[in-house]
Order: sequence, then C-alpha cells, then structure tokens
Amino acid sequence: MCSSEALGQVLPHLSGVVVESVRVSTKVVTLRTRCRTPRVRCPHCGMPSRWVHGRYLRRLADAPAGGVPTVIEVWVRRFKCGSLWCPAVTFVEQIPGLTSPHARYTPVFRRLLARIAEALAGRPSARLAVKLGMPVAKDTLLRAAPLSPVGTVRVLGVDEFALLRRHTYATLLVDLEARRPVDVLVGREAEPVARWLAGHPEVEIVCRDRASAYSEAAKRAAPQAVQVADVWHIWHNLA
Repeated sequence: MCSSEALGQVLPHLSGVVVESVRVSTKVVTLRTRCRTPRVRCPHCGMPSRWVHGRYLRRLADAPAGGVPTVIEVWVRRFKCGSLWCPAVTFVEQIPGLTSPHARYTPVFRRLLARIAEALAGRPSARLAVKLGMPVAKDTLLRAAPLSPVGTVRVLGVDEFALLRRHTYATLLVDLEARRPVDVLVGREAEPVARWLAGHPEVEIVCRDRASAYSEAAKRAAPQAVQVADVWHIWHNLA
C-alpha cells in the first residue's frame, strides 16, 4: 500500500486515496484504490455519516504513465444520510481533486485534454492525444476545450455546420479578430442569430456565407454592421 502522504508529494490528485494494487501491461496501467475516510458529509445537508449503504467500482482515465494509458479504479461508497429532514436518502462520496459526479476522467487528465484541444481543435488534437497515450474521440476533446467568456466582438463570423448531415444543423459564431469561437446556436435560421446580435451592438462587420437567413438576421438586429461574404464561400461559388 502507498500512504496518502507519499502520494500527495508526486500525485496530488491521489492524496485522498490508498493505492491497493498496480497492474502494468503494454496497453494500460491500472491503479486499484479506495478512500479510507471513515465519515463523509452529506452534500445536501452537511451531516456526517458512517452508515455505508453499498459500494461500487468507478474507472477514471488519468494522465498517461510513460506514454501508456492509465486508469484509476476507485471503490466508492454510497452512504445513508442520518438526517430526518434531508431530502437525500443516500449519497455517493466524492474524493476532492479526483472524482466528481458522473465524471469519467480525472481533473489532471481533463486539463491535459483541454490544453491540446485549445491548441489544435478537433481531429489534429485527437491524433496527437493517441500518440501521447490518451486515446479519446475528437468530440470529447472539443467538449473539454473551455470557451472563454464572450467580450467585445467587432468582426463576427457566421457559418453553419452539420451535427447530422442533411438532418440537424447548428450555427457557429466566431470572433474573427481573436480567431476563436464565441457561441454555438441551435439551427441555422435567422431568429437565433438575430437574438444574439441584438445583445451585441458593438458588432461592426458580419462576415457570413451566402445564406439569406443570416443576411436577414444582420439587417434586422445589427443595421449598423457591414455585411461581407467570406473568401472561402466566394471561391467555392465561383468554382
């Protein structure tokens, strides 16, 4: 067994657990762990509880060890709350710095994915992550990348993209000066774009494709903005 004090020095996110076993293969490193805190406070009412209702095993992807994918297996306990006035009958313990409700990745792993996704976006970041021992899908990386708070947008790019080709579409809004996405709107109709533009009167230029819906939205909600067609769509139409 490894003590929590020793783990806290090299792996801070494992300082709250005891490592019971380590299995190493060419494909994955697996750490079997458990929490040894005897009492856990109910997240709803704050009352500490020792009454263990059950246990189950959680598997969390962690940062790779030596380029090999790493999985942390945690035996988590479900407690019964002893408060008569608490709306929660049972609750699951969470280990600070390691687990969160429904999470499949450790915070360390998620931060690594976010940094890769911020730098390379979807498919390129997925290819790099596989080579680094973090096999994930491109959609997972895009969800991991944080969107910065929307500030002042002077030049706005508007374009559609397919969530499900020929069935479901969405609209992507991009700050073209900062070269970063600022929002994703459901559908490709004029109304969602118009509502967004109405809340951002600072927009001076709207760079869009040739869709009439986006033109209508800009005329109605941002009459002060100059509408331009982006180079890719002009070239695509000419070709």
